[in-house]
Amino acid sequence: MTWHAGAGSVERVSTSETPLVRVLDADGRFAPSAAAEQYLPLIEAISDAELEQFYRDMVSIRAIDVQATNLQRQGQLALWPPSRGQEAAQVGSARAARAQDTIFPSYREHVVTRIRGVDPLDIIKLMRGVSHGGWDPTDPKNGNTRLYTLVLGSQTLHAAGYAMGLNFDGRSGTGDPERDEAVIVYYGDGASSQGDVHEAMVFAASYQAPTVFFLQNNHWAISVPVETQSRVPLVERSAGYGIPSVRVDGNDVLASYAVSRVALDEARSGLGPRAIEAVTYRLGAHTTSDDPTKYRGSDEEESWALRDPIVRLRAFLENRGASGQFFADADAEAADAAEDLRARTVELGPPSPDKMFDFVYSDPHPLIDEQKAWRARYEASFEASSEAAGHSAGRN
Repeated sequence: MTWHAGAGSVERVSTSETPLVRVLDADGRFAPSAAAEQYLPLIEAISDAELEQFYRDMVSIRAIDVQATNLQRQGQLALWPPSRGQEAAQVGSARAARAQDTIFPSYREHVVTRIRGVDPLDIIKLMRGVSHGGWDPTDPKNGNTRLYTLVLGSQTLHAAGYAMGLNFDGRSGTGDPERDEAVIVYYGDGASSQGDVHEAMVFAASYQAPTVFFLQNNHWAISVPVETQSRVPLVERSAGYGIPSVRVDGNDVLASYAVSRVALDEARSGLGPRAIEAVTYRLGAHTTSDDPTKYRGSDEEESWALRDPIVRLRAFLENRGASGQFFADADAEAADAAEDLRARTVELGPPSPDKMFDFVYSDPHPLIDEQKAWRARYEASFEASSEAAGHSAGRN
């Protein structure tokens, strides 16, 4: 690839020159690209049960996503970041990770966290403002899933540092696939322009940390198109740090799974960091505070809607003989999950005031204990004043 410099301008290198791993075409037909050939043995080993699980994952999270958006519109949430259109990239990569791997999400990886065991209600609590974190990342039931972060790119530094620690502790590259660990960190095309991301890649490459950088290129950093952010395909950014990097069709769950599985296996085995650019599209708004009609046209959205990852996988499964009952059951399961989330959301009450003290430090702290006790006394003083006023009124 070359850059073509003009007078005061630089022409963007065409992405057509960049190999793209794709297994399914937009119509769900098995049509591997040349770059996908090396992954075919792994893809052919995926069982029917696994394929059907991919589909259920995607359908369920889309129903949950729609429900959460509605809840925000109805005043139940302060904010919601939709993930519609990005389901295949997330499901494929999450299903490729092993139980011992650690996940560092950004703030749109709803199905990744759900696959790992996080209750979607914990995301709701965060977006509702009744929790500062959402879930306990040290609780085994949450599948080694770290917390969401709204600070763009900061999670890549956390991931690289954690992965460096795995090397220092002898928890990767030992040759034991059942014991060795890796890290996968998610970020977007906008975050890829943040300094934190590049610093994380420097350290991961320098220390050969078992980190997989999973970039979801959904084409829009809020209102800024990816063409404005980078003059070359984003996959070239990680490659520039000496990190083996692959570009994959992010709307193809099979391609996402295979590429992620190989990258994680290589990182875990001691070969150093890997990077993936999943080319996908944000079909909805950046968040519920955003209006995408202000900065992009309907033609673009309609074009990407024809590449819907759920429609694509459904067509593939139908061609393989999946029954109508399977799809009906998947839809019913998704509807139940969404309705359950709504019911539990509206039942949420305010958090205990003690929470503002309980999670400041990991260990007890005398200053925090003193402040907590003062608040309790202060609150009790209002009850005492109210009782005294009642007694006074009774005597009068």
